[in-house]
Amino acid sequence: MLKKVLLVLVIVLVAAGAYFVHRIGPRNIIGRLRYDQRKEGKLKVNDRAPDLVLARSDGAGEVALSRYFVGKPTVLVFGSYT
Repeated sequence: MLKKVLLVLVIVLVAAGAYFVHRIGPRNIIGRLRYDQRKEGKLKVNDRAPDLVLARSDGAGEVALSRYFVGKPTVLVFGSYT
């Protein structure tokens, strides 16, 4: 009797886990469990993107990307390709 109860419990837990992975998506499981810090942004459609200011690689201050890309569309891609 105890083996049947444990078997049913394991089946229910596996099914619940599979449903959870299906709803969230396998790629987002780790991110959602560790970094669930989503908040609604303030930008609306057709708003200008905020300027991005980064530290210079030589340590001599900061540089704003708007200084280099005036009047041209710019796409920034942040990612890991490993």
